[in-house]
Amino acid sequence: MNGIIVINKQKDFTSFDVVAVARGILREKKIGHSGTLDPMATGVLPVLVGRTAKSQSLLPDTEKEYEADFRLGVTTDTLDVWGRVLSEKESSCTAEDIERVLPRFRGNIMQVPPMYSAIQKDGVRLYDLARQGIEVERQARPVCISTLELLGFDEKTQSGRLRISCSKGTYIRVICDDIGKALGCGCIMTALCRTRACGFTLADALTLRQLEAIKNEGRIDEVLRPADCIFSCFPAAYISEKQAVRFSNGGSLSLDRVKSVREPENSTLYRIYGGDVFLGLGQADTEKNELTVKKLFIDSPVRQKS
Repeated sequence: MNGIIVINKQKDFTSFDVVAVARGILREKKIGHSGTLDPMATGVLPVLVGRTAKSQSLLPDTEKEYEADFRLGVTTDTLDVWGRVLSEKESSCTAEDIERVLPRFRGNIMQVPPMYSAIQKDGVRLYDLARQGIEVERQARPVCISTLELLGFDEKTQSGRLRISCSKGTYIRVICDDIGKALGCGCIMTALCRTRACGFTLADALTLRQLEAIKNEGRIDEVLRPADCIFSCFPAAYISEKQAVRFSNGGSLSLDRVKSVREPENSTLYRIYGGDVFLGLGQADTEKNELTVKKLFIDSPVRQKS
């Protein structure tokens, strides 16, 4: 079994919990995921099955989209509703006040990671230091916020919702905290749902309960997506039967003989197809004029028809 199943992660499950449950449902040991979601977050979590599980390091850095609930007038040590309250302040902001500060956090910006994060400092996770009451200096990192939109705001409760499209490595709760600082009243994230990841949306996703029911009905092929769909941003290269035999056995191909590869650039990755079969990812080596095997996604080598 090879491919991708898109899960709608439920609250209070870690990404590893999802993988563990999926292993039990599918009776498949080789399972991974495409990007961690915090336990309190919900939403799109592509699960990689079989050989596809070994492709995590090759996944393209695609933009992700979230909807985040927030509340003004409060700060916590974790920057969200699940942390220890540090301050509470009367807030009387309007939607217009929030709209005025949002442009500061759109586009290419620098973001300081929170103390409660998995980033390491001198080999120690920041959240381990934070739990000891230790705060260390963190370097700001570049992130890209392509969409930051206020979906709604209730002035009575000082609560609202944001839609955010962003690059990998962006901390949504830091955006909420920064908005609170800009407004001078503090802000925490109260809920988070990832609505898009790796090109998949909530409309593509199944709950674990739905996955189990589909497996019991023998319909798993209906929801198992082909491995190549997650690499759709890479150009496709189509090779002959003889070339497919060589490539699937780990052999490199002459770039001159792969007609569908034109004007290759060094290190460019290609989706390699032998006929209608996705064989794996190839990488251009222009110095050697070769298309080398980066990753195979077939269970057994292709054999030439006699």
